[in-house]
Amino acid sequence: MNGCTILRAMNHAELLGKQEVVTKLQAKGITPTTQRVTIGQVLFARPQHVSAEQVLDMVNTEGSHVSKATVYNTLNLFARSGLVREVIVDPTKIFYDSNTRPHHRMFAMDTGVLSDLPSDQFQVLGMPDLPDGTSVVGLDVVLRVRSSD
Repeated sequence: MNGCTILRAMNHAELLGKQEVVTKLQAKGITPTTQRVTIGQVLFARPQHVSAEQVLDMVNTEGSHVSKATVYNTLNLFARSGLVREVIVDPTKIFYDSNTRPHHRMFAMDTGVLSDLPSDQFQVLGMPDLPDGTSVVGLDVVLRVRSSD
């Protein structure tokens, strides 16, 4: 499968270069297969929140085919490796965030849009007591909003 064929219909200015993706994957010890590089080109192009289905739609253009299982497996691999962050907004909706820096998010329940909250506009005060032998690895806040209409 040719990655250029898969991405032909997309705006190439919006894609991360193949070599940049290969370097990113290799730095995490991930073998850069054609499918992984293709998924990385669209996923790492800019900070974004995308579902697996959206990634599948982005890479499957012009009659090319990356399987649903490959997309899910690749996203899970990228998440385990720290290349993306998994954001679970409800039990049925998972987004993959290409911005791995610590930050919080807002989920618009009416539209299904997940967006970043500016860190200077959100503050978390205090932490609960943790069980013995545990430590905080991170804190992810998802503010869920709904239209008041």
